Amino acid sequence: MKIVLETKRLLLREFVLDDARNMFNLNSDPEVIRYTGDQAFRSVDDARLFIESYKEYSDNGFGRWAVVEKKRSVFIGWCGFKRNEEDLIDLGFRFFKKQWNKGFATEAAKATLAYGFGSLNFDRIIGRAAKDNVASIKVLNKIGMQYYKVDECHGIHDAHYYVIHRENYKLLDTKS
Repeated sequence: MKIVLETKRLLLREFVLDDARNMFNLNSDPEVIRYTGDQAFRSVDDARLFIESYKEYSDNGFGRWAVVEKKRSVFIGWCGFKRNEEDLIDLGFRFFKKQWNKGFATEAAKATLAYGFGSLNFDRIIGRAAKDNVASIKVLNKIGMQYYKVDECHGIHDAHYYVIHRENYKLLDTKS
């Protein structure tokens, strides 16, 4: 198991096969995937196949990472990057509903953003959220991303796109 990032309360690590049950449960909650355009896994075995065939780490050197609450050593969601269909670096996150409103998404996204600019040398990172996904939009704003367009995203016709560039991130970073 490769740990990629650590924050005060969280570990972000590469997915392992033992995450299959958690991934299945996470995507089985209609409220969790409501604004994603994703479908639930049909079974734990499907989630396991997803993890087995997940090539983002080897192909790109990054991906979505399991988020583990350090205090309890519990998988609470995921956060990380993917190279999207427009070849842009996309920051995404998803957490179990019982973990919402605890600051975990902001904490994980902030650390992921810093890693993207600092260790991975990205020039620009985007985030996308359905117009009605107010909670995710708040997280994107809290980490310094700025709205720049509405477009379709995985069948969501009113996805709001947010962006932050390296030079703007450096300005934010020096102010904190």
